[in-house]
Amino acid sequence: MSQAPNLLNRRQSLSLGGMGLLGWALQNAQAISAPRVGPGKAKSVILIFNGGAPSHIDLWDPKPEAPAEVRGIFKTIGTNVPGLRIGELLPQMAKRMDQVALVRSVHHGHSSHNGGMHWATVGRPYRIDSTLINPSPSDTPGLGTLVGWLAQRDGYSKGAPPYVITPFPHCDSKLYLTPGQFGGCLGKRYDPFVLDADPNAADFRVRDMALDKTLNTQRLQQRMNLLGNLNQSALALPSAQAQELDLMHQQAAALLGSGKAAEAFDLSREPEKVRDRYGRHSWGQSHLLARRLVEAGCKFVTTVNGPSITWDTHKDNFNGLRNRLVPPMEMAYCALLDDLRERGLLDSTLVVWMGEFGRTPKINADAGRDHWPGCYSVLLAGGGVRGGQVIGSSDAIGAYPKDRPVSPADIHASVYSALGYDYRSIVYNSADGRPVALTDGQALPELFS
Repeated sequence: MSQAPNLLNRRQSLSLGGMGLLGWALQNAQAISAPRVGPGKAKSVILIFNGGAPSHIDLWDPKPEAPAEVRGIFKTIGTNVPGLRIGELLPQMAKRMDQVALVRSVHHGHSSHNGGMHWATVGRPYRIDSTLINPSPSDTPGLGTLVGWLAQRDGYSKGAPPYVITPFPHCDSKLYLTPGQFGGCLGKRYDPFVLDADPNAADFRVRDMALDKTLNTQRLQQRMNLLGNLNQSALALPSAQAQELDLMHQQAAALLGSGKAAEAFDLSREPEKVRDRYGRHSWGQSHLLARRLVEAGCKFVTTVNGPSITWDTHKDNFNGLRNRLVPPMEMAYCALLDDLRERGLLDSTLVVWMGEFGRTPKINADAGRDHWPGCYSVLLAGGGVRGGQVIGSSDAIGAYPKDRPVSPADIHASVYSALGYDYRSIVYNSADGRPVALTDGQALPELFS
């Protein structure tokens, strides 16, 4: 059974003398990584998540032969992959489909936003299909959380947090946060760092990532040593919560002391033309931030294209897609793919693009499309994935898989495989102590062949 590495408590860290807490945390994390397995080449993952769920029929799986009430108003366009056609709103993507694997047969069973986001990001259904749910300490952890947990298990010691969500968390209207995106049953130490700010804002500044101006690294170390001395004289609390607090103090001090995290989040270090290339909007700058974070060693970055359920096009679907949603999304995604490739990072970075489900084949009375988990599309690029292919297909109206049905768990298994993890043999403990496999899915071998 895989376990997190043994981590020093405050008293043990004081015995390290001159090395100090920061030196230990940054240089001497215990590495217990297993040999890499699987066909992928990825070292990091960027998950682009369209909160609210885009219409697969209008973008990735058009149905030009279907009745008008299904096919909608958009035409199809050819791509640089012979025989592959996508929606006309994606002309820049059409030039890059040779780099992308398009999975057209993903499906699950929850039609509420938070329920759907849980199934898409955790790979398992939540106990109820509802939007009115929130995270709890007993949650099953999601894909990003588990990749961050695996990284820490293997001695992660980069300057940036292992798992980051930008700009805002998965949620419905910010009142109901999606369960599974935080540490859950693994503990708060495995929570992601949630940016919770717009990186395109003129006054954008990442909280808690830099030392106060009155402090330097030496003074921080002195304060941490003083805290340790005080704790030595205090009554020990042999509890999981106390140990977790110790570890969180260590992690926070390491991030502050190194300064590398603050640098990774500092978009002002990017040339203006690069920032313009991604787009001067929240989505574009979040994609750029994701690239900076994987450059700094971050293992998993989720950029939620919200806020909240922005892609929820129950009304005026076609104008919403054409005028508001697709142009900034396509701009940011294409810039990310191109930038990663030009920097030599695409082979080592798996980029996954998804929403929580698709939209109904039949257009409703408000010229919109409603929630539809019966079939939708997911895109994967980089990380050893073979582009220029379509996996699976939907039926004549895009309602259900026609062949090669794929579950969210299969997508997750493919991500683990791309990262070199043997997802069949690694387990973690649930809130009640039961061993749980990373995923119940099966990786898609076509992605890497």
